[in-house]
Amino acid sequence: MSGGNQEGVTAKKAENFDEWYTQVILKAEIADYSPVSGCVVYRPSGYAIWENIQRETDRLFKESGVLNTYFPLLIPERLLKKEAEHVEGFAPEVAWVTETGSSKIEEKLAIRPTSESLMYEVVSRWIRSWRDLPLRLNQWNNVVRWEFKNPAFILRSREFLWNEGHSLYATREEADAERDQILGIYRKVTEEWLAIPGYLGKKTRGETFAGAEATYSIEHLLPDGKAIQGPDWHSDGQNFSKAFGIVFIDKEGNKQWVYQNTWAISTREIGVMLAIHGDDRGAVVPPRLSAVQVVVVPIVNDESKGAVLEGARKLLESLAGFRAKLDERDNLTPGRKFNEWEVKGVPLRVEFGPRDMREGQAVLVRRDTGGKRTVKLGSLAAEVGRELDDIQANLLRKASEALQAGTHDASSLAQLKEVLAAEGGIVRVRWCGDGSCEAKMKESAGGKVLSVPLDQKRESGACIACGKDAPSVALYGKSY
Repeated sequence: MSGGNQEGVTAKKAENFDEWYTQVILKAEIADYSPVSGCVVYRPSGYAIWENIQRETDRLFKESGVLNTYFPLLIPERLLKKEAEHVEGFAPEVAWVTETGSSKIEEKLAIRPTSESLMYEVVSRWIRSWRDLPLRLNQWNNVVRWEFKNPAFILRSREFLWNEGHSLYATREEADAERDQILGIYRKVTEEWLAIPGYLGKKTRGETFAGAEATYSIEHLLPDGKAIQGPDWHSDGQNFSKAFGIVFIDKEGNKQWVYQNTWAISTREIGVMLAIHGDDRGAVVPPRLSAVQVVVVPIVNDESKGAVLEGARKLLESLAGFRAKLDERDNLTPGRKFNEWEVKGVPLRVEFGPRDMREGQAVLVRRDTGGKRTVKLGSLAAEVGRELDDIQANLLRKASEALQAGTHDASSLAQLKEVLAAEGGIVRVRWCGDGSCEAKMKESAGGKVLSVPLDQKRESGACIACGKDAPSVALYGKSY
């Protein structure tokens, strides 16, 4: 990236969100453009964020009994076509391999848009009796979905990284019980690690994953007033097991089809996190995810340089329990260093100069608030730990407040249109669940039903489109 992050972010988040967002990603050195349109290059600091998300999510999966596996990237066309609704849903997005070198291949191979068709052909050979169930598998991989109408850096890309969870159960009750466990893991990761809240709910029939019976998701709200779908969990019923012949003999000796679920979290969450937490100075990365949690910047002059640097190195040793870095570069002024690390979103800066050395202290500067305070070197590690914990909590608190402020109510089609046009955001509406009423809302205000929240009491109310009883509130808005 020519010029690096030294120039700083020039666009304003509130005035030109799209330009600001792109600048933050590039100048914070999170990611870069690929020579292939719609694909993303993750730079080390950006990939470290994904590794931390992946590590914590994987740990929670394994605690719940999920086993990691890996299946190939290429899928024969005949397998992709086995489940009609599934292939129809992905047909426009599939990239195909049709030749190798100068030779045509006999059967087209799909570059994995998702792995159901390949995995289930193989897994069907592993299941014989009820003793082989449940089988809960996960793989961390990349997928390619080629066609999209509204590309957005990291948020909507042709290739992305994710987890693919695939589980098989003997009964529907066992399969359904997994929903809250997996979505609970995703909520824990998004809130406690990425510090981004969201609404947990059930998607409409039109927004349900291709081949699934039901889809549940976490919906986030971005600062530009648009919603975006986060991690999700799909109840696939017996659709795939019947298509791929995944059967078992139950305890009574009868042949049964398995029940299946699928679930995922992707690198999209990195873009959501940057969009929500970043400010006009650049990225703001939660401490639990940041490649560098603490940067130590020595402030020196010709007389004090040697002693201050020696003191700064000792200071760094005391921060061994954190991902800390000492910036010893002598070609940049302290001010330029401050600016660079602010653009990159490093959570905490430690300033250490001649006066600090004499008085046995250091200055802590927070990236989230800009707050600055002096601490004694003897308690530095403990104070750094407290600051990082508070930064993590503060980012979630601010993001939760922004989500609440961006959530509105509408009791009529006219009000829904007015709210979306004036304020955007997520709008709570009474909806009877009928597709024709959803179409009326879309015709009147644009947008779509995002989901029907799970954590709500069913109460009487009138659908804003038809006036009939609507016991549930739906979330409505424009989305990526």
